[in-house]
Amino acid sequence: MLKNQSNTGVIIALIVIGLWFFSIINLMLWTVNPQSPLLYLMILVQTHLYTGLFITAHDAMHGTVSLNPGLNNFIGQVCTALYAVFPFSRLYEKHHKHHKYVHTALDPDYNDGNFIKWYVSFITEYLSWWQVVLMALIFNVLKIWVTEVNLILFWVLPSLLSTLQLFYFGTWLPHHGEHTNNHQSGTQKKNHLFAFLSCYFFGYHYEHHDSPGTPWWNLWKLKN
Repeated sequence: MLKNQSNTGVIIALIVIGLWFFSIINLMLWTVNPQSPLLYLMILVQTHLYTGLFITAHDAMHGTVSLNPGLNNFIGQVCTALYAVFPFSRLYEKHHKHHKYVHTALDPDYNDGNFIKWYVSFITEYLSWWQVVLMALIFNVLKIWVTEVNLILFWVLPSLLSTLQLFYFGTWLPHHGEHTNNHQSGTQKKNHLFAFLSCYFFGYHYEHHDSPGTPWWNLWKLKN
């Protein structure tokens, strides 16, 4: 059973990565039409796939992509690199501090300010200056082959929107305010379709903290 679970995690991770590649490659070649509703739909689709990359990396931080640690961490690093050239090891360290010290001054994800202050703190906690420089270099190299507007609409914008999606549904909603449970976490009402579309079931956030070894694609079962 453990072997099957390991294989399932790898297969789902490869599907998410594959869909991201398929989507972004095709969108880089797309002729942009600002009057087409399809343009805005595809920006949202690409945003959701970016979030999927990060959620897959998050599962790797909990060792649930593969029972093989080397493969698990490799897939996690691929996802964080594609997302925004994040070093997987640094995110791993900070995320486990979040679980250990949730809703305290030692929690890297926590801030006692309003939404904007907390979001800025969240971004600056994880984003380094060298990442910004490297992403700018990659952007300018890609401009040799890809139209700049496509890069902005389907590479830059979705990744930025994804940070808002991850922050709002995975950090702000479940962790702002005071909670009486031992995980200091709220949770979305049961609606599996909305939970998947909003943040790959991570709106079921109390359930995640209560069972961090459950991969994202099984979190809905805990809600039942």
